[in-house]
Amino acid sequence: MPTLGPGSILLIVFAALLIFGPKKLPELGKAAGNTLREFKKATKGLADDDDDTKKEDKK
Repeated sequence: MPTLGPGSILLIVFAALLIFGPKKLPELGKAAGNTLREFKKATKGLADDDDDTKKEDKK
């Protein structure tokens, strides 16, 4: 998988500014952060459930 270089990141930020405007970007960033946080919580919960199941199977 190719990595994003500084030029690519600048191009993405510039395109986002053109599309959404500077006033909307902080809201979109906050929403993206909340979504990632919820996704991490959900995947951690699934991993914890899987660990509990493995512990019960060993008994």
